[in-house]
Amino acid sequence: MLRNIGRATAGLLLVAGTALFLGSRATAASLSNSAPLPAPTVDDALAKSSGEQSAVFAGGCFWGIQAVFEHVKGVKSAVSGYAGGTVSSPSYEEVSSGRTGHAESVRVTYDPSRVTYGQLLRVFFSVAHDPTQLNRQGPDAGTQYRSAIFYMTDSQKRIATSYIDQLSRLKAFPRPIVTEVSPLRGFNVAESYHQEYAALHPYDPYIVINDAPKVANLKRQFADYYIDPAKR
Repeated sequence: MLRNIGRATAGLLLVAGTALFLGSRATAASLSNSAPLPAPTVDDALAKSSGEQSAVFAGGCFWGIQAVFEHVKGVKSAVSGYAGGTVSSPSYEEVSSGRTGHAESVRVTYDPSRVTYGQLLRVFFSVAHDPTQLNRQGPDAGTQYRSAIFYMTDSQKRIATSYIDQLSRLKAFPRPIVTEVSPLRGFNVAESYHQEYAALHPYDPYIVINDAPKVANLKRQFADYYIDPAKR
């Protein structure tokens, strides 16, 4: 896994392999459709008053997932962390070993009067990751990079499973969706150096190749959802 062999070495390898990655279906750019995926047919209505709800998603390196949701209108915060495992308070090194059961995840806190859970799912499946890759995402491999939705309520479970069924029936992807839908048992915030990584390191080759295209696709496909975090 490129991020675990030293950032300088990883950067050199990523630069050398730019053409390969950009030409692969594994990159965010190659996953972009000419049009966004359809909206969920099952979803909550926008709340009548502002509030705060949370959702947890996993889909590869949390840097990119965090970067995408930080640019979605109605999202108050996106925090990188670990979910889905059996070890309490795991470290990045422990999660990276693949032996804790955790996935690199992002907790999205949003205002349900401005964005619905279903709309967040639409972004997650359209531009944030490839839901057909099993236990990997782009250059990162292992169960810690699996595609997963960790639901917090029965409503979230219902909307998530319904949307996966909807996309599967429509054959929205060339391969089957492998996204895990599981109850959230806990969420551990990742180390501080992982937070806002894409925003703080925009020229890191990993970000340029793997994550910046996701934000660009969000802006292109979901102009009504997109916002500059500085203007939130």
